[in-house]
Amino acid sequence: MKRVLSGIQPSGKLTLGNYIGALQNFVKLQEDHECFFMVVDMHAVTVPQEPEALREQTESVAALFIAAGIDPAKSTVFLQSHVPAHAMLGWLMTTQTYMGELERMTQYKDKSAGKESVGAGLFVYPSLMAADILLYNADLVPVGDDQKQHLELTRDLAERFNRKYGDTFTIPEPYIPKVGARIMSLDDASKKMSKSNPNPGSYIALLDPPDEIRKKIARAKTDSGREIRFDPENKPEVSNLITIYANCAGISVQEVEARYEGQGYGQFKKDLAERVIEVLEPLQRRYREIRASGEIGRILKAGAERAGAVAAKTLRDAMEKMGFLLP
Repeated sequence: MKRVLSGIQPSGKLTLGNYIGALQNFVKLQEDHECFFMVVDMHAVTVPQEPEALREQTESVAALFIAAGIDPAKSTVFLQSHVPAHAMLGWLMTTQTYMGELERMTQYKDKSAGKESVGAGLFVYPSLMAADILLYNADLVPVGDDQKQHLELTRDLAERFNRKYGDTFTIPEPYIPKVGARIMSLDDASKKMSKSNPNPGSYIALLDPPDEIRKKIARAKTDSGREIRFDPENKPEVSNLITIYANCAGISVQEVEARYEGQGYGQFKKDLAERVIEVLEPLQRRYREIRASGEIGRILKAGAERAGAVAAKTLRDAMEKMGFLLP
């Protein structure tokens, strides 16, 4: 089986966009791939985090992985910080990365814009991300469009290392689903739905209660006119809502259009809210069970042991080829 590696930061609340664009695909991939899914808590601290909030969000994201359907019997679920090889190979990859490559990273430009000072971790974290992937010799990496640049750097670093020191790392390929890979903000369809958006009305959090979901969708921005038509170029706002509906209802975009032909936005939004609630209620119920049982600690411990064994072997191979004196 091909090996898959992906991760999500525990900064902010996971959204419906994370579920449709990432978690749903993780669940599908685990059926016929060897999967490693991690909470990338070391990436989270590239920007300031409150310690208690970081602890809570880290456990919450891990529990949401399981609640969404990731099976720890099929997939390895772990915390990045529980496998020390990530930090070690991250440093080694930093030594192989050029300043110009890091300066060109659009996420660094976006997150550092307007700030008087920026932590070095934010600048070099693409090298750590490369290490995350290369440690497991992943064949496929599920990424959104905003992460493709980082994966290209990972591929460049793997090829550079292999040329210099001999074949060591697998060159990873991006896995980008054709449908539902990018759910946009409820208040601006030109921007991705993001847990980092300061406006909570711009996203649906996976743990939002039903009435909050209804309220957010009722207030979601729509285009001029009343026609429920999928046209991302001319009707981006309603097209985004149609995409969410199609995914949550398990039907095609064309079926959504046909169902609401001749109707206005009002009924469509009411029905959309109920489709989203139907999807999230069982996930929320399972999440509460996981948090109450304390089983997430056992899952993460077992996951770290499995991931650590794979990562340690790769790290040792890389260090030996670089000339380190190993114990």
